[in-house]
Amino acid sequence: MLPSAATLAPTPLIDSGHPAVAAFAAEHACGADTRTRAVALYLAVRDGFRYDPYRIDLSPAGMKASAVIATGHGWCVPKAALLAAACRAAGIPARVGYADVRNHLSTERMRQTMQTDLFVWHGYTEVWLDVGGTARWVKATPAFNLSLCERFGLLPLDWDGRSDSLYHPFDAAGQRHMEYVAQRGSFDDVPLAAIVESFRTTYPGWGSQGQALQGDDFQADVARETAS
Repeated sequence: MLPSAATLAPTPLIDSGHPAVAAFAAEHACGADTRTRAVALYLAVRDGFRYDPYRIDLSPAGMKASAVIATGHGWCVPKAALLAAACRAAGIPARVGYADVRNHLSTERMRQTMQTDLFVWHGYTEVWLDVGGTARWVKATPAFNLSLCERFGLLPLDWDGRSDSLYHPFDAAGQRHMEYVAQRGSFDDVPLAAIVESFRTTYPGWGSQGQALQGDDFQADVARETAS
């Protein structure tokens, strides 16, 4: 499907018109061509904002792309929204996509809270790029920052703007890491109502706005569980 005007426009949650997003895109969208600029934005989102699933805020304000810049952290859904917003601010068509996955990076505290290994509405970004003379949507997942991958023994998820970059089925030790269970589709804006409803029914212990883990420290749990 060709990109529509919506894939270049700001939306309530992919708020590419926000001054902080525009400034972020202007700073990081470096390179001689569109693909190079998109890859630079991917790396800036992936490594510039730490992955923190303990601070999920499912309110409209908490799910905006600009909220990741304001707080310095995010989880897969808002970080994918930020990459899409930054691409749009740089004039590159982008949208967000989602899938349900298993064997996702987590801690014991998360597993106890969720009571399942299924992660619904795992977010990634789709960017419209020329690949070998043919333009198409290319998938990129900027969720896990490099230092976190190193701590958990995961292969860092690179992206060259030519091939889809989702998640490795195996970690650095060759153990199974992630399995895609179901695709949710692609969207011009974050489908917040559907995500909230799925969280409510899938994770009853999480709370309507994702408050269950707000008082805990993800980085401390990761350090403790991965200590040698």
